[in-house]
Amino acid sequence: MTTTIEFITALFCQVDDHLSGLPKHPEARLWPSEVVTLGLLHALKGVGNRACSRWLTRDSRALFPRLPERTRLFRLFTTHQDWTQVFLAAPTVLGLIDTYGIELIHPMREGRSPQQIGRKGLSNHRWIVGGKRCLLLNQYGLVVAWACATAHVADNTFQGLIRQCEARMMVLSDTGFHAAEGDPANLKLCQRGAWQDRMLVETGLSMLTLVCHFKKVMHRGWVYFQARLAFTMAAFNVLVQWHGLQPYASGFVPLSIAEFSL
Repeated sequence: MTTTIEFITALFCQVDDHLSGLPKHPEARLWPSEVVTLGLLHALKGVGNRACSRWLTRDSRALFPRLPERTRLFRLFTTHQDWTQVFLAAPTVLGLIDTYGIELIHPMREGRSPQQIGRKGLSNHRWIVGGKRCLLLNQYGLVVAWACATAHVADNTFQGLIRQCEARMMVLSDTGFHAAEGDPANLKLCQRGAWQDRMLVETGLSMLTLVCHFKKVMHRGWVYFQARLAFTMAAFNVLVQWHGLQPYASGFVPLSIAEFSL
């Protein structure tokens, strides 16, 4: 049984291997690998900023002795969210794309604050007020690229992700990604019940919902919301490959991050 301290130490080692060439700013308190590790832990913990800061301060101060104050820490996440790009996977011949609604506030509270960043939209046949994240996965279920917008936008708004891989990957999607003005050449629209390979997307989304509690977050600034998405995608790719991708004899690659739930 791996303890939480052993897991965080191993996670830091993996992050440091990816960011080994990234220099530390002379005035920075934390190394880049420490910032990213803390961001991944926040994404995996799946709680609000205050609760995560209390947890880190109480249980992990020995591992991060120069842990900054809460607001400064989360500003670091927004400033350096681009560091998570190194954890995105490479495209494969076949890919999948889908969207995922994320609730920011209860629909009854819509319009009460002029600083509201979410918008009302449908997600899983229910109304939410929040954002929409689009995931482009490769054939192993790893995140290749992602984008986000408010919840009211149409799925075909994210066709740019598909065009980025036009020469490298055929992308399967539901009919919501069809656009009247034309679709990318590498987009394959799938009717309901066809191409069961697309269920791999639902597997990934289910893990994010149950382990990272990602269906509802509490961010009140769009840049903080984007940073949470960036670190969550990086955490997902790191953890599903923790023991290596080990396909069954049929070629199916099982994915799981349940053992890393904090």
